Amino acid sequence: MLTLCQCVSCLQVALGHGARRLHVSAAYRAKANVAMSRYEPASFVNYKKLQTNVDIVQQRLNRPLTLSEKIVYGHLDDPHNQEIDRGRTYLRLRPDRVAMQDATAQMAMLQFISSGLPKVAVPSTIHCDHLIEAQTGGVKDLARAKEVNHEVYNFLASAGAKYGVGFWKPGSGIIHQIILENYAYPGVMLIGTDSHTPNGGGLGAICIGVGGADAVDVMAGIAWELKCPQVIGVKLTGSLSGWTSPKDVILKVAGILTVKGGTGAIVEYHGPGVDSISCTGMATICNMGAEIGATTSVFPYNHRMRTYLQKTGRGEIAALADEFSDILVADKDCQYDQLVEINLDELKPHINGPFTPDLAHPVSDVGKTAKEKGWPLEVKVGLIGSCTNSSYEDMGRAASVAKQALDKGLKCKAQFTVTPGSEQIRATIERDGYSKILEDVGGVVLANACGPCIGQWDRRDVKKGEKNTIVTSYNRNFTARNDANPATHAFVTSPEIVTALAIAGTLNFNPETDFLTAPNGEKFKLKPPTGDELPSRDFDPGQDTYQHPPSDGTGLKVDVNPQSNRLQLLEPFDKWSGNDLEDLRVLIKVKGKCTTDHISAAGPWLKFRGHLDNISNNMLIGAVNSENDAINKIKNHLTGEYGGVPDVARHYKANGVSWVAVGDDNYGEGSSREHAALEPRHLGARAIIVKSFARIHETNLKKQGLLPLTFSNPSDYDKILPDDTIAIRGLKDFAPGKPLTAVVKHSDGSEETLELNHSFNETQISWFKAGSALNRMKELQ
Repeated sequence: MLTLCQCVSCLQVALGHGARRLHVSAAYRAKANVAMSRYEPASFVNYKKLQTNVDIVQQRLNRPLTLSEKIVYGHLDDPHNQEIDRGRTYLRLRPDRVAMQDATAQMAMLQFISSGLPKVAVPSTIHCDHLIEAQTGGVKDLARAKEVNHEVYNFLASAGAKYGVGFWKPGSGIIHQIILENYAYPGVMLIGTDSHTPNGGGLGAICIGVGGADAVDVMAGIAWELKCPQVIGVKLTGSLSGWTSPKDVILKVAGILTVKGGTGAIVEYHGPGVDSISCTGMATICNMGAEIGATTSVFPYNHRMRTYLQKTGRGEIAALADEFSDILVADKDCQYDQLVEINLDELKPHINGPFTPDLAHPVSDVGKTAKEKGWPLEVKVGLIGSCTNSSYEDMGRAASVAKQALDKGLKCKAQFTVTPGSEQIRATIERDGYSKILEDVGGVVLANACGPCIGQWDRRDVKKGEKNTIVTSYNRNFTARNDANPATHAFVTSPEIVTALAIAGTLNFNPETDFLTAPNGEKFKLKPPTGDELPSRDFDPGQDTYQHPPSDGTGLKVDVNPQSNRLQLLEPFDKWSGNDLEDLRVLIKVKGKCTTDHISAAGPWLKFRGHLDNISNNMLIGAVNSENDAINKIKNHLTGEYGGVPDVARHYKANGVSWVAVGDDNYGEGSSREHAALEPRHLGARAIIVKSFARIHETNLKKQGLLPLTFSNPSDYDKILPDDTIAIRGLKDFAPGKPLTAVVKHSDGSEETLELNHSFNETQISWFKAGSALNRMKELQ
């Protein structure tokens, strides 16, 4: 067991009952002004326990295990008796750590405060990365964010101190990069309140995105439930070269599996091609696995991970991983539920979009396709960085492309922004000259934060509704996600391709074959990008941005002003009445794609993430109403007038009318934000009835006491009319595997009876009956 202590001079390693003291690299310590106290005193690498649990399960199952099975089953609460059936049973797990970004941490910590518990039971951290709006540049934007969000930052810092949660201050970087640099390691299980938590799979970790209520369970010391994942194997052969990057692997996989092809599964990469990918490149691939609906993604432990651990001051963990490497790779002849094979020698640079991350195109074809589809060819803005692609290697490869243009006297034709992933990355690329090159070519270096990737972008170069194209190295490109403009055509690709397209100023440019023209008329072609995987010198950690919680925070206070419009203490949701649900109004029948961005928009709404009533004013305002193909325009069947979705919901609630929302396939894909479940519950919803759900959103709905239900016959979606009322029956006999019944009453007096499926287990049914998982937790205290 490896315990990372608070002092800078040592790491303590305890294997079994014995312990020995191991010292951090003196060179790294001398460089670092960020104290090792960022590692929680309770953090540990307990490979012996992992090995013991894996041995127990393997003996029971009597078959080879995949890597993800080893790590997941190695964290079982009861490995001797847990029923294990991929895709069917629910596992009770004991994750090692919790991480929360500031937008979701507000509600998670408010829920934890409501639990009445004195301190978190596992090492946990809060990361301030979501509330910094990109306007003019990193320094000014960060200063403004600290001023505007002072109340929220103070709440999170004080709540963290009181309840034992580490606090990464604004400017420290994006949560997933911080986790990779500090907390992820081969074999760890970490849950995070952000859908891109799987980024840590690049370091051989099982890192899973969840809603805040799940995080509260783990922080409260309660075993965490996860439906036993299926396992999709992706076999990589050949090696990356030229313009092809790790991003192209996941862009290709997204094109193959689509946005829902990974639902309920862990994607496990293996094969000889793995060794050609850097550790941070593997993280990129795992990060964007969220876009195919995967529970998480993971790579096997190898020399690339060992080198990264050593370079980030964790050589002793690497030594332990070497010692226990058998449990950090898949068994020979293990079986996957689905197998995808990709030859990296044949893989071409890709660009995906617009409006969905699974619409894949080779870069060589996208210009032609854009002409055929009427997509704007001119690239207005190129944006590199984000949690997906902001590593030292990413910035180096982008800089190598920019340097070639500069050497020929060229700058970007498009606007160009750069988002470093962490303070450590910012300081290091500044020291090593990458920042200057990217600025000289026309780039603006933004704060170490999410920024435009999540809609925190004060964009002013185009008007709302103006058709335009942007290219990013981000992970998502849903309608209006980056800039709140539904006419923006956003494409995702690698940082080096973004840089090349920003220089060329058009989608109709293939850097592998096409020429640029220098100011002197010379035609030249860009050479393939190059970049060091890691800095030749140690990382420069930059400024100290970590606040360690005190050993005892019981005497500290966390104040929430009752008059605040940013923060609001939570009131418990009402319990189930014990009866079937009758006369539920159809609030809205949603047409087509409905992501969590459609259900609870980000961007300017992020400031209300700690105030449930205020943020509920954005509920479903991005969803398309099937009745009129309009956004945020539905009929109030009590008044006969049309209004915004939240307004009608509030009117129904004020008049004692409960309601349901009806949706299409993969409802709730995208972000882990539990506000997309909290808001409907707060405004009077009782059920969400759809063709199919995305994993995290379905769980979030259950946690808040709602009924996420699916049509037994998907075509029954067409039978629901906007002016229907619905009764949900069978709740007195609510049981796992037993469908419920919907009696649909049409306005002409006719009725139809539909069968509705659910995935509730006994524990989850108890959440529904109690009114929420948090209510149930209090009942059991």
